[in-house]
Amino acid sequence: MTPAPQRARIVSAWFPDLAMDRWRRTTAQQRTLPGDEVPVVLATQGSHGPIIHAVNASGTARGIQCGARVVDVQAIHPDLHVEQADPQGDVALLDRVAQWARRWCPWTVRDGTTGILMDVTGAAHLFGGEAALLRDMTVRFRMQGLSARVALAPTRGAARMFARYGTGQVICAPDDLEVALAPLPVAALPLDAETLRLLTRLGLKTLGALMQVPRMALMRRFDRLPVDTNPLILLDRALGRQSDPLNAPPETRRWLARARLAEPVIDPVPHLDALARDLCGQLARAECGARRLRLTIYRVDGEWRSRDMALAQASRDPAHLLRLLSGKTEGIDPGFGFDLLTLEALAVEPLALHQDSLDGQRDAARDVAALLDRLTSRLGPGKVTWSAWRESHLPERVEAQVPALGSVVCAPPSVTRARPLRLLVPPEEIAVLYAVPEGPPARFRWRRVAYLTARHEGPERIAPEWWRDRPGTRLRDYYKVEVTDGRRFWLFREGILGDGRGGDPHWFLHGIFA
Repeated sequence: MTPAPQRARIVSAWFPDLAMDRWRRTTAQQRTLPGDEVPVVLATQGSHGPIIHAVNASGTARGIQCGARVVDVQAIHPDLHVEQADPQGDVALLDRVAQWARRWCPWTVRDGTTGILMDVTGAAHLFGGEAALLRDMTVRFRMQGLSARVALAPTRGAARMFARYGTGQVICAPDDLEVALAPLPVAALPLDAETLRLLTRLGLKTLGALMQVPRMALMRRFDRLPVDTNPLILLDRALGRQSDPLNAPPETRRWLARARLAEPVIDPVPHLDALARDLCGQLARAECGARRLRLTIYRVDGEWRSRDMALAQASRDPAHLLRLLSGKTEGIDPGFGFDLLTLEALAVEPLALHQDSLDGQRDAARDVAALLDRLTSRLGPGKVTWSAWRESHLPERVEAQVPALGSVVCAPPSVTRARPLRLLVPPEEIAVLYAVPEGPPARFRWRRVAYLTARHEGPERIAPEWWRDRPGTRLRDYYKVEVTDGRRFWLFREGILGDGRGGDPHWFLHGIFA
């Protein structure tokens, strides 16, 4: 006799205070948190200034709501404590939580920006039943500093609605699905504001009322809506009348090498070679190379210390990695000793297997990359820099110094006019002794030396960058000037007479030609 197919069981975990929980967890590691009686809000930038993105329990008790302007709330509550929100960091945390939740089942996926979905079909009995599974989830989320509401239902849509609009810990059986969904408001469906207003005007305030309306009458109203915002299709999916599979992404592979020690030790250096060889072996089998590494030691007192490092070029050479790691262990406090070390490749890139040259010649690009890695590891990322090009009209903004590791060298912007090889930053003001009308100075003094202009070329006008410069910034007229002794300078006049942005124009020397 063939057993009946097992019905799907989906768990929805909703984190209504995810942003505040994450802020509280990260801030507590750096400084003292405000008291529970202080209203705390997280703000994001809105069209008319900062708006409230999240609020703590004390603020909610005072009636502070998300979406309100911070200045308006501060006028009512002078003791309001404002912090900057990080929505992208919240989503990144939710992605990590979704991967970590695979301890309960193999299929998990992020649900929007505040929840995750888990397909626990056939897995509940491993944790003592469905009720025990939900209790275990709630407790473990709380241990991570996250307050969660969980619900279990036969479909993902129903589980999602029970977690957000249900009362208590909901476990819905397949035969009770329609009855359990009936009292929920229509706002439980992921609808847009216009569709929700239309249903409210029609008097359809609950899912039960929506189920009782003839299908043909409503289908004519919503047939032009997209599938993901059509209330009838969403309701059919929640009731299991249409398929709504849980498409979970594949598990992110971790490139990690571990060294478990029989007893605590103080010096990690003797164990680094084995770690580097183990990690490079994993990368070689996958034809990948590491770009970012993290060395972590776990002390016997429960604390841990980590050191990050970046590579200029993807590598899986154990000797090269060992040289980088040896300089990172000097400042680590081992405490009373540690019994576990890990070396993880945080970022990898494809790196095909290759054979060294038969003529014995070295690859110059690999040697330069290894040199950059060693210098950065020893001196720090802010000490080893190179030039990067940026789009800008002003010459002094075109070039910027960026860390050599983690940045990409791009081609310089195309310039139709000749530029001097040497620029003075900042430009140096010159004293004009005699100026040609609408032209460069005929005589000028720079660094206490007077110069006589023999010939010139220009002007080249460069307007202010209104999206960067402050209001009132004056334009520049650049001139290529050759003086009587043969030297060539790059001068500019800042402003013109009558521009309404200051007094008389000022002259500056900005560059020297070869």
